[in-house]
Amino acid sequence: MTEENLIFSKIKKKYLNFLRKQEVLGQPFYDKLGQLKNFYIPICNSIYKKFTKNKKKTIIVGLSGGQGSGKTTITQILKIIIGIKYNLDVISFSIDDYYKTQKERLEMSKKVSKLFRTRGVPGTHDTSLLFKHLKTLKKDFSKPILIPTFDKSTDDRNKKNKWKKIKKKPDVVIFEGWCVGAKPQKLKNLKKPINVLENKEDKNLTWRKKVNNELRLKYKKIFNKIDFLIYLKVPSFNSVMKWRLLQEKKLKKKSKGKKIMSNMQVKKFVMYYERVTKDMFLDLKRNADILIHLDKKHRLKNLKTN
Repeated sequence: MTEENLIFSKIKKKYLNFLRKQEVLGQPFYDKLGQLKNFYIPICNSIYKKFTKNKKKTIIVGLSGGQGSGKTTITQILKIIIGIKYNLDVISFSIDDYYKTQKERLEMSKKVSKLFRTRGVPGTHDTSLLFKHLKTLKKDFSKPILIPTFDKSTDDRNKKNKWKKIKKKPDVVIFEGWCVGAKPQKLKNLKKPINVLENKEDKNLTWRKKVNNELRLKYKKIFNKIDFLIYLKVPSFNSVMKWRLLQEKKLKKKSKGKKIMSNMQVKKFVMYYERVTKDMFLDLKRNADILIHLDKKHRLKNLKTN
């Protein structure tokens, strides 16, 4: 067996084992080996090319896509391949890990808009800590970095003893999240409500304007740290709704005894994300380094490199 075949064999074994574990919690994966050969390995090859072009200094890979599009699963697959094929140290975390605490969001809801009590949109993340960590990860650091973690079943940040410890400078950081790479809209585009939530609960545009301003200032600084951006384009916003409901079912299996959202609560929750998600459909379709279209069965359908 050639060295190349041996490496592929190792990747294949670990990849299939990982998918089997994921299937216990959700739907079966289709065309596993086809997806590996036609999508995941080429994506990792592109990431490695970027790493070498960057003189083998740490790169930040942004992985963006609507709720339930499979970002976390894809992140783990990319880590498996890059680690085995290129022997690089890869770490990952989500923008969701940086959600503000319940207490902080409650204070924001009283001062700015009651809609900020619900996590999700720009403005509900600890942007100063996130920016600091991305900046530090690109440099040599002498002491470990503690990456926060967030428990969606309790809707609050975990205590520090459950945070991720990064002890050394990684080669590749995969930074994933539903709004990673999002840009602000023009003010005139904020005026017309996009759903019932905006129409009834943000009549004076306070919430929309604040979210937009956060994107324009604090989030722009964060997203400028990204060296390579991958965008998962879902078929439609209806798919986001459907897949987010599936995500909640998985959470129920993982978090027995903990509170999860009902279908009606999920439908309202997704409304908070709708405006930014739909705007990203158009913007990142043009501006991502790699654009991946997903089909209705959650499969990677085609890949385009910009």
